[in-house]
Amino acid sequence: MLEGLHPNRPTHIMRLVTDERSARAMTDILGEVFDPAETAVAAFETEDGRTWLLEAYFASEPDESAIREIVRPIVGDVVDEAVFEAIEQKDWVAASLEGLNPVRAGRFVVHGSHDRDRVALNDWAIEIEAALAFGTGHHGTTRGCLLALVDELKRRRPRSVLDVGTGTGILAFAAARALKSRVVAGDIDPVAVAVARDNARLNGIGPHLALYVGPGTRSPMADLSRGFDLVFANILAKPLRLLAPSLARTVATGGTLVLSGLLARDVPGVLSAYAAQGFALAKRRDLEGWAALTLKRGGAAPRHRAWL
Repeated sequence: MLEGLHPNRPTHIMRLVTDERSARAMTDILGEVFDPAETAVAAFETEDGRTWLLEAYFASEPDESAIREIVRPIVGDVVDEAVFEAIEQKDWVAASLEGLNPVRAGRFVVHGSHDRDRVALNDWAIEIEAALAFGTGHHGTTRGCLLALVDELKRRRPRSVLDVGTGTGILAFAAARALKSRVVAGDIDPVAVAVARDNARLNGIGPHLALYVGPGTRSPMADLSRGFDLVFANILAKPLRLLAPSLARTVATGGTLVLSGLLARDVPGVLSAYAAQGFALAKRRDLEGWAALTLKRGGAAPRHRAWL
């Protein structure tokens, strides 16, 4: 599945059934044309195994004619079959989850309640239901971060974990499930934090989760110098660059920083911002057009004495 980051409170959706190549191309072009804070694009294979369903979510009523003309060069007159509809806020994630299979990353399995029977006894299962916050696990950025966690667990057991921009809480839940220890997670959106709290109860890991509402690390729970062995930030390129000093400050000596929400073109600028904080790329993973970066201290730039 390909997917863009969600707009706040989407009100309209466009749906179009097409082939995989066209779905990927339309995902790219709509992602380029529209503000990612106002529009999300998702594409996934349908049950027939041949066609793909493209869905675009909009925070306000879109100009249907303009959108059809934008993608007409890609799919031709098939674009006239695109359906535009108004949606209820409570329904938009539910609609995008219909027909999706569980997502696996090592022992982690992200699934809906309808797929409980597909979870094995030794799986670390995370059940996520439709909600008004981003993060269903069916996004390349989320899966890339889960795989980075799998890598980290093969190397060691982090004692402290921070998840910045937690959304529905998947990354925080995965760490808590594997480590059975306290994980700090926050989001700027109070709706996302409420959803994460509900999902934590659903998954029986509420006692292991400390949640806060706020941008970046602006919470006494998160703003700890060298306080976390593992830090996740699955957001967007611009805020990741702006948050470089504060995120870098939270990573413990010998710790790991995992960044995602990045298109390929975003990677050099983000790496440069974190190299200035003394971090270097340890591993890059590209999934569905999105990059997940694992960083370690040791970049070429000098470290600031105040953070040592």
